[in-house]
Amino acid sequence: MTALRTVLITGTSSGIGLATAVAAARAGWQVVATLRDTGKAGALRAAVDEAGVTDRVRVAHLDVTDPASVAAAVADAVATYGHLDAVINNAGVGQLGTVEQIGVDAFRSVMEVNFFGVVELTLAALPHLRASGGRVITVSSLGGVVGQPFNEAYCAAKFAVEGFLESLAPVAATTGVRVSVVEPGAVASEFVASLGPSLPGLVENAGPYEAAFKAYFENTAGFFEQAQSSEDAAASVVEVLTAPEPAFRVQTSDVARGLAAIKLADLDGSAVHAFTGPWLS
Repeated sequence: MTALRTVLITGTSSGIGLATAVAAARAGWQVVATLRDTGKAGALRAAVDEAGVTDRVRVAHLDVTDPASVAAAVADAVATYGHLDAVINNAGVGQLGTVEQIGVDAFRSVMEVNFFGVVELTLAALPHLRASGGRVITVSSLGGVVGQPFNEAYCAAKFAVEGFLESLAPVAATTGVRVSVVEPGAVASEFVASLGPSLPGLVENAGPYEAAFKAYFENTAGFFEQAQSSEDAAASVVEVLTAPEPAFRVQTSDVARGLAAIKLADLDGSAVHAFTGPWLS
């Protein structure tokens, strides 16, 4: 049992998840920092030690694609601390390529992690969050608002996440549970870096889209040169975690707010396509 509020976070081996685990512990939360392979928790443990919050962070296994693993992680957190006050759905994977390059199986794989993983954890946590008056926070993406060329599978999954949670939010609120999505734009993290090795092969196998794919990489490279840090994005997540009345939709940077504003006022889709279309030429 603990007097501290308890939050379970997925995907904490690096990037926003790791930074959020540290920031939440610093903010006074008991953190269950989960990851699919606990053997890869070295960076997390080092960051926690450096921040001086080792006693507030417990590393645990959770594979969001395995319902039994999700249920076990939630049950273990409640058994250990007596309550669960928040979950942060952060685990995710990227996928570059248009549908003719990557095929349907790639879409299914991305959806399993980025969408169904969110559904599974939210489902498992809701009874405990009702008991605590807690909240569900999900790290979505600007890609969950603005469809981006050659990110079809990723954006499809993030759009699904936002539709699920925007629909759930008023329902959950009737039982005292707050639901929010956090939308980063470009973030300098291992999540982005891990896509790098696949780029040459994707261009070479782009077929009729080769010229557009090359242009896409050239025209969007600057986004990541000016990307915000994982720590900056995590600060927005923790603000939602601790805010008395958190908004449903929160962007983590001015760039993300600007692009989201274009989409949310774009009734016929022309403004978004006017923005993204030049990336391909």
